[in-house]
Amino acid sequence: MLNNKSILITGGTGTFGKKFIEIALKKYPKIKKLVVFSRDEQKQHQMSQIFNEKKYPCIRYFLGDIRDYERLNLAFQDMDIIVHSAALKHVSAAEYNPFEFVKTNIMGSQNIVNASINNKVKNVIALSTDKAVAPANLYGATKLCSDKIFLSANNIKGNRALKFSVVRYGNVFGSRGSVVPIFLEQRKKGKLTVTDKRMTRFNITIEESVNMVLWSLQNNLGGEIYIPKLPSYNIVDLAKAISPKSKLTFTGIKIGEKLHEELVFKNESDFILDIGKYYIQIQSKKLCDQLKKKFKKSKMVNGSFRYDSGSNNHFLTVKNLQNLIKNFK
Repeated sequence: MLNNKSILITGGTGTFGKKFIEIALKKYPKIKKLVVFSRDEQKQHQMSQIFNEKKYPCIRYFLGDIRDYERLNLAFQDMDIIVHSAALKHVSAAEYNPFEFVKTNIMGSQNIVNASINNKVKNVIALSTDKAVAPANLYGATKLCSDKIFLSANNIKGNRALKFSVVRYGNVFGSRGSVVPIFLEQRKKGKLTVTDKRMTRFNITIEESVNMVLWSLQNNLGGEIYIPKLPSYNIVDLAKAISPKSKLTFTGIKIGEKLHEELVFKNESDFILDIGKYYIQIQSKKLCDQLKKKFKKSKMVNGSFRYDSGSNNHFLTVKNLQNLIKNFK
């Protein structure tokens, strides 16, 4: 799928970006060009020590910010595929610096759409988040706007052979800024801080998220949101898995934080297609008919459907979580 193609990934030095580069280079040895686009020169330097041009002639490193349309437009020349993972993501930082999040997550998304349309890009996958579903904080609201921008871009692309789609999932297990590295650090002192004992989260590994994006690039039609079927875990069980002897201190839920991750809100459920491994949120009847034809065993979900980590029917045990933690010790 990616062989003989030119691919650019925004936010390419982040957790997702690094794993995407690693997996793509292994799976597709004949990639024409693989561009890492990000604004952090130190992270690009560190990454280039592992994925260097001598060993991987296809790889390139572009410094730039998605807020800068001119730089994006230059970087997108001759690109076939764009994977958009760049974003400002910290909930508390968004509440304190709201317009910075607007400029990156919303205006930056529009820049990517415009640069894709004005160049010969064929396929764009944008990464979303559970926080875009019925957003309770500014970060989630900016990602909801971003999702809408990418989906609606299919209406303004004209006759170009260009597809815009979205992949939505929750926090990646063990990623930078997630609770796993925080708990691992706190256990050194024998005390873990938990916001609320009722809190649950979906579980997705970084490998699963990358493989889902690769699958979506191969199967998307444009205008849809792909949502994975995932197990859940309770935050207290995760704390026990990481440090069973540590004392737990409950601090209370933070402003803008949710008890449970939501990937499908009940008001969206009339437009959800179940294709087996994934759900697809659909934007039109025409697209629905096309997807049903493509995925012949698919079915529409019940109108009262809601998909959140708290009401999920598949929960990981403490032992399951301990097995996952082994990769982070």
